[in-house]
Amino acid sequence: MSNAPHYPFTAIVGQDDLRLGLLLNAVSPAVGGVLVRGEKGTAKSTAVRALAALMPDVDVVAGCRFSCAPGSPDPGCPDGPHTVAEAVRRPARMVELPVGASEDRLVGALDIERALADGVKAFEPGLLADAHRGVLYVDEVNLLHDHLVDLLLDAAAMGASYVEREGVSVRHAARFLLVGTMNPEEGELRPQLLDRFGLTVEVAASREPDQRVEVVRRRLAFDDDPAAFAARWAGEEAALRERIVAARALLPQVRLGDAALRQIAATCAAFEVDGMRADIVMARTATALAAWAGRTDVTSDDVRQAALLALPHRRRRNPFDAPGLDEDKLDETLEEFGGGDDDPDPDPDPDPGPDGPGGGPDGGGGVPPQGGEPEAAPEDAPAPAPSPAAGPGAGEQAPVKAAEPFRTKVLSVPGLGEGAAGRRSRARTEHGRTTGARRPRGTLTKLHLAATVQAAAPHQRARGRSGPGLVVRRDDLRQATREGREGNLVLFVVDASGSMAARQRMGAVKGAVLSLLLDAYQRRDKVGLVTFRGASADLALPPTSSVDAAAARLEQLPTGGRTPLAAGLLKAHDVLRVERLRDPARRPLLVVVTDGRATGGPEPVALAARAAGLHAAEGTASVVVDCETGPVRLGMAAELAGRLGGTAVTLDELRADAIAGLVRDVRATTGRAA
Repeated sequence: MSNAPHYPFTAIVGQDDLRLGLLLNAVSPAVGGVLVRGEKGTAKSTAVRALAALMPDVDVVAGCRFSCAPGSPDPGCPDGPHTVAEAVRRPARMVELPVGASEDRLVGALDIERALADGVKAFEPGLLADAHRGVLYVDEVNLLHDHLVDLLLDAAAMGASYVEREGVSVRHAARFLLVGTMNPEEGELRPQLLDRFGLTVEVAASREPDQRVEVVRRRLAFDDDPAAFAARWAGEEAALRERIVAARALLPQVRLGDAALRQIAATCAAFEVDGMRADIVMARTATALAAWAGRTDVTSDDVRQAALLALPHRRRRNPFDAPGLDEDKLDETLEEFGGGDDDPDPDPDPDPGPDGPGGGPDGGGGVPPQGGEPEAAPEDAPAPAPSPAAGPGAGEQAPVKAAEPFRTKVLSVPGLGEGAAGRRSRARTEHGRTTGARRPRGTLTKLHLAATVQAAAPHQRARGRSGPGLVVRRDDLRQATREGREGNLVLFVVDASGSMAARQRMGAVKGAVLSLLLDAYQRRDKVGLVTFRGASADLALPPTSSVDAAAARLEQLPTGGRTPLAAGLLKAHDVLRVERLRDPARRPLLVVVTDGRATGGPEPVALAARAAGLHAAEGTASVVVDCETGPVRLGMAAELAGRLGGTAVTLDELRADAIAGLVRDVRATTGRAA
C-alpha cells in the first residue's frame, strides 16, 4: 500500500448504503463481498480505498509470501511447513486487480520448465495470494473477462486458490474482502456472476445542493493538503477502526433465532430468488448488522436491511431488468412471518448505518457534522428530470413498444479472429480446444506436452541424459494454440423512416432488434446503434458493452419521414472506422434493419449503393434483416445485402427455430482469410 494519505472513510459525505455494505464485510468477510454499482464520480473507488486503511493490522509469518497466521498457519502453504514461526505485524493489504490482468497474474504461475526437468513446484504467487487476509478490489468488474471473474469468485467462496498446469498443482489459502465496482452504463455482469457477490449497493450523486457543496469543499481541502486533512479526521477514523474490531469480537455471540430465520426464508421465497445462496447471505448479513449495532440478537429490522442489500441484484433475470426490490412487498412479508418470541428488542436501534447507536462525535465511530455537513438527502428526494424527448413532429409517430423477444439464429463473422474472448465468432483464444503448438511469446501459460517432448527428444544424447528423466530446456517448451470464440462489435443500423412506421410492423422490427441485443449480451459483444429517418442519420448509442442502454434507446425510437439509407450506411462507416483504430482486434458485424427503400437525399438509390460499396471494400461482415412485408415484395433488402457483400434474412428467418436452420454465418464476398 502507498504511504500517501487516503481520503478518510469518515469524511465521505452521504452514501450511507455504500459505507454500510463495506463495513459489514469488514466485520464479517463471510458475507461474501460487495458489488458497488453507480454512475461515474460517486466516490466508489474513494470509499473502497478508504476502507482498506480502517482494516485492523494482521500478524503474519515472517517471510511467508502467502500471509499465513502464526497461530494457525496453512498446512498446505507452498512456503511451509511453518513449525516455529516468527510473527510480524503489518497493515492489511488492499490489492487492485486491473481489468487487463491475465489468469497467471490473478492466480499465480508455475515454472513449468523446472516442474518437468527437476520435479520442483516453483510457484510465483499471484494477486489472490497478495490479497489473503486483506481487501481485493476490482474496479470495472463488469469489464473483466468472465473466466477471470469465475476464478475470482470461486476463490472467494472456497477461501483457497488452486493452480494447475499439466498435472502439477499448487493450493494456497485466499480469504479476502472482495469489493467490485462498476458503472452499469458500460455493461452488466451476467446474473450467474451477480449472484456470487454477497451484497450490492446502488450509488448516485446527491441532488441536494448543500450536500454537493460539502462534497466539493472536503475534496478541495484534501487535494490542497492530504496530510492535514487526514489528521483532522484521525480521531474519527481510529474510533471507527475500534468499532470494527469490537463488532468482529461480538460476532460469534450473536444469536440468529428461529423467527428471524423464518423471515429470511419467507422473504427469499416471496421474491423468487434462485437457489439458497441468498438465504445464507441474508443470514450472515443480518448477524453482522446486529454485531455492528452492538447487539447479540438479530431483529426484524436487521432482516429487512439485509434483504435490501442482498436481494436486489438477485432479481435480475435478463440484462434489461433493473435491479431493485419492492419495499412494500418486503414489509408485508416480514410482517406476515414476524411475531416470533425471539425478537427481544421491540424498539431496536433506529440507525443501523455506519454511525450506529449514538453515532456522531460522541457515539464512537460515526461521521461527525464537521464543517457543517448536511443531512443525507431523503430517499424521496426528486431525481434529475430526464431530458425531454422530442415530441412527434410532422410525419413522425410516437415510439412503438417492441414485440416480445425471441431466440435468434447465430450470426457470426467468417474467418479466424484474435479479439476479446466471447461466444460469437471463431478466434484464437487462451481457452478452448487445442489446435496446435508454437514457441511461447513471453511467459508460458498453456503447455503443449506432446510438442514439448517431441522438441526435446532429439537432443537427449547431446545433453548427456543418463537416467529415466527427460532433459528439458527452455527452447524445447511449446505453447498450446487454442481455438475458441470471440466477442464482436455488432453495429445495428435501424431504419426508422415512414415506410417502417406501421405500428404492428415497427413493433415486430423492434422486437427483432431486441432479440439480437439479447443474443449480443449472451455472446459478450459490444453493441452500437445508428438510426436513420427524415434527412439524416444519428448515432443513437456509441459502441458500448451495455446492451440495456441500447435497448433503452431502441424503446424511445420514434419513426416517420423519408428514408435516408445512404446517410445511415455512411454514419455506420464512420463509426466502424473509428472503432477499428480504438480496438483493431475486435471484428465488426454490421446488422442493417430495413426494407431496403432509399428515398432521402439527392440520387438516394445511387448514393446508397456507393455507401454499401465502402463496407464491402473493407470486408465488413454484414447482414440485412429484411423488414418488407405484404404479398408483393420488391426485394430491395436483398439487393442491398448483395452490394454490402453480405446476406439477407427475413424477420421470420431470423428466429432460431425457423425451417432454414439453426445457424447462419454471415458470408462476405471479401471475407477475411483464417
